[in-house]
Amino acid sequence: MFAMTSEYGSAPAEGTRVTAATDGVAQTFTWEADARIEVRDLGGEVVIEANAAGLRTLAGHLLALACDGVPDGSHLHLEDSNGLEDGSVGLVLERSDDE
Repeated sequence: MFAMTSEYGSAPAEGTRVTAATDGVAQTFTWEADARIEVRDLGGEVVIEANAAGLRTLAGHLLALACDGVPDGSHLHLEDSNGLEDGSVGLVLERSDDE
């Protein structure tokens, strides 16, 4: 499990790279400069709204979790003022290899 923490407000500082080890496997999560990601719960659906840098950042997070050797259950928590824009609902990206 990995929870991103930031003292810089909603999104991590430009070009932030965070490496975490889960069961001995290092995972690197990178935020592109100017990435903006907002997650809203509309009651029956979730909306992820992001600029181009934010979409590339999310894609990179998903690819990091999809790499060979990453253990089942590895996940990344993104929250309001912790990787997401202020006012966002929390988002967990989790690898699950179970059927």
